[in-house]
Amino acid sequence: MSKLHQTRFFTTVNELHTLPQGDIPEIAFAGRSNAGKSSAINVLCNQKRLAFASKTPGRTQHINYFGVYAKETLLAYLVDLPGYGYAAVGESTRSHWNDILSNYLQNRKSLVGLVLIVDARRGLTELDEQMIRWFGVTQKPIHILLSKSDKQTYSENRDLLHSINEQVKQFAPAQISAQLFSSTKRVGLEESDTLIQEWLFKEVFLSENTPN
Repeated sequence: MSKLHQTRFFTTVNELHTLPQGDIPEIAFAGRSNAGKSSAINVLCNQKRLAFASKTPGRTQHINYFGVYAKETLLAYLVDLPGYGYAAVGESTRSHWNDILSNYLQNRKSLVGLVLIVDARRGLTELDEQMIRWFGVTQKPIHILLSKSDKQTYSENRDLLHSINEQVKQFAPAQISAQLFSSTKRVGLEESDTLIQEWLFKEVFLSENTPN
């Protein structure tokens, strides 16, 4: 069973000074509103309502921390960042959260990687690229989940994946990978689960999966 299946809600924060302290590793999930971020977190953790999608895109403006546990021992965090690209909030609110997100992505020492959720039907947008630029300066890994890939044909997805891999070359030397993903059809679930566990539990994961 995946370690991610032992994930549960930990805390909600609205300011950087209230972020959990310590050196527990964490992975952040980011994406445009309605890109499928909450659904991706839920299916990766094998739960239906761990992460909630706001009925009004852009209204959920806080950072949700979920703890990954082994019984009662906290091992890691999955961090659900606010959806972006929203039009339902004022410029001051948008600017405030842009500052928080950029500072968090660039300066959070315990953050080991970023999972960027991108709607396969839209591809990378300017706002997605901005998230890559913010986090890319750290040279920590970024993995793009091209969500809702089940809504497209095989050839469309093939061309999209090729296009994304070419597009992200502009962000070198940032470490960026991409894959097709679908929460409803569970496409790419095993691949993404393996990668996330490698990021969070690298030494333990490698030892458990090394042939004797």
